[in-house]
Amino acid sequence: MSKVPKEPPAGEITPEALYLRRRELLKNAALFAGTASAIGGGLVWLTGGAARRAGGEAAPGGEAAPLASAPAELAAPPAGAGGRGAFVTDEARTPYEDVISYNNFYELGLSKSEPAANAGRLRLRPWTVACEGEIKKPAVIDLDTLLAWFPLEERVYRMRCVEAWSMVIPWLGFPLAALLKRLEPTSRARYVQFTTLLDPKQLPGQRSDVLDWPYVEGLRIDEAMHPLTMLAVGLYGKTLLGQNGAPIRLVVPWKYGFKGCKSIVNIKLTEQQPKTSWSQAAPDEYGFYANVNPAVDHPRWSQATERRIGELRRRPTLPFNGYAEEVAGLYSGMDLRESF
Repeated sequence: MSKVPKEPPAGEITPEALYLRRRELLKNAALFAGTASAIGGGLVWLTGGAARRAGGEAAPGGEAAPLASAPAELAAPPAGAGGRGAFVTDEARTPYEDVISYNNFYELGLSKSEPAANAGRLRLRPWTVACEGEIKKPAVIDLDTLLAWFPLEERVYRMRCVEAWSMVIPWLGFPLAALLKRLEPTSRARYVQFTTLLDPKQLPGQRSDVLDWPYVEGLRIDEAMHPLTMLAVGLYGKTLLGQNGAPIRLVVPWKYGFKGCKSIVNIKLTEQQPKTSWSQAAPDEYGFYANVNPAVDHPRWSQATERRIGELRRRPTLPFNGYAEEVAGLYSGMDLRESF
């Protein structure tokens, strides 16, 4: 009878370079909301040069506000997406308080509790996303314009962290494909690169040298265009808080959580594979694809099982985090042990 592996201790499930630099956990920290009232905005076409960073006034503290445009029912899934079941799992949802208090967002702190404690520093309005590269319509788009363009959908996805813990989260957002189609990728667009805000005043974790800031992630364009891939602006029917990647973040449910770039300010379509933050920092541990694969262990722990937050027992990790039927075809003919 095979022995069920024990949960790795904290010093093993966090990458060593970060664990050794971890600051003392903040005590009695208040949770800050990452919401602000919407302001006027619009679309600014780029004529060349680098896109400007987001900035603005600090968001008020308090609880996350309900998203007025959140639908009561999930919108009909796109054709070929595997049906409603691909968008809503029947597994128990992770409690909201756990989702907003147990976070990996190193820009806001290196422990699980620091992102929530520091999230009030992040100013969420005004916020723009620069879209550039191999597209016919480069633009700097105000967040409120994005929200006006695309109706929000609720999707209840499994989320699997590379550290071998997991959650089930009801996200609110829209398909990334909808935005990319509007930008009109050129024939040279093969990858999509995402970049997080760079501002150590708002994101104090960027004062450390644990990663080469700003945080950069990327997808192949067919992954980015897949119906399951979304840009999220809320969860549990409320606006995202800073610790969860407010005001807009990437969600790719069949990949490890570190692929989900948070607080996005730049989306760039490229011909060459982007150099992403974790695969640059530790290429033997964090690959570009980062598909959930129980057969490929992390060098310091097994990926065969996971700990669902709120549960005592470990559970088997599912290939592609349970989305194999929908996405395995994207990797036909690839050796997923080599291209991990």
